[in-house]
Amino acid sequence: MKLRTPGLALLAAAAVMPSGAALAQADFPSKSIRLVVGFPPGGISDVLGRAIAARLTQSLGQQVVVDNRAGAGTTIASDIVARAPADGYTLFMQDVTTHAINASLYRKLPYDSVKDFTGVSLVAFTPLMLVVHPSLPVKNVKELIALAKARPGQIAYGSSGNGTILHLSAEYFNSVAGTKMIHVPYKGSAPAVQALLGGEVALVFSSMPPAIAAMKAGRVRALGVTTPRRVEAAPEVPTISESGLKGYEIVLYSGILGPGNLPAGVTAKLNAELTKLVGAADFRQTLLTAGAEGMTSRPEEFRPFLEREIAKLAKIVKESGAKVD
Repeated sequence: MKLRTPGLALLAAAAVMPSGAALAQADFPSKSIRLVVGFPPGGISDVLGRAIAARLTQSLGQQVVVDNRAGAGTTIASDIVARAPADGYTLFMQDVTTHAINASLYRKLPYDSVKDFTGVSLVAFTPLMLVVHPSLPVKNVKELIALAKARPGQIAYGSSGNGTILHLSAEYFNSVAGTKMIHVPYKGSAPAVQALLGGEVALVFSSMPPAIAAMKAGRVRALGVTTPRRVEAAPEVPTISESGLKGYEIVLYSGILGPGNLPAGVTAKLNAELTKLVGAADFRQTLLTAGAEGMTSRPEEFRPFLEREIAKLAKIVKESGAKVD
């Protein structure tokens, strides 16, 4: 499935339901909704989750409350949602970590990353930005690849930890480019970026807000973004693919899931509300501030999208050697 901007998004088709089920769901929602976020406050998932919750509260006429359940690499939050009643009153703010990465990173999960969830809609995507310390003598991706091949095992990159998207993005780069850069894990993305600024590591695949701030301050050099096209938040920065590593692509998508077997009528109503929300000007501005852009999907598109992402990331996880028991 291709990334969709709000202007190209398709509204969910109205679900055909038995009359009894339709009547039972006609008053949804009739009470508050819990939106579970598997990360602590302040991160991109939390920021998006709170923005979505505030707008759904207005459009649905019921309070949508964010419930931060950080821990165990988001598997605690995922398990809460997988076990919740399939009635639409417990939803999940998922991203590439919660499903595509964790499905391969963990040897055994207490839930099935696809079957135990219902896709409602994708809502946003954001790139990572490849930034290097100014002392590294490279100005583009081609030069970085050449330098890394000339110095195998000598160039260090920082990440937010073993098996995280920052780690896997760099290992995917190593795999596609045929380089061997060394991994230095830190306890979070902020410490990894600080390590780069301090010269402890040569490069980081960073989330957008800190990368853009450091780039504008002249403290790092941006070589490319990981998405298939340039991003509005930094249009002057080329994609990694166009800058020297054709075909490289890592997209950090975010979406809303419910428990498995969520009723079609509830799913369709939530999808329609999310599609309108993503297209709104104020939400678009919220996304831009976070370095993200809007995207939507129909419910029936979400599951095959997840399956493709799980397969893609499984290969990268295997090549990286990352495992969590």
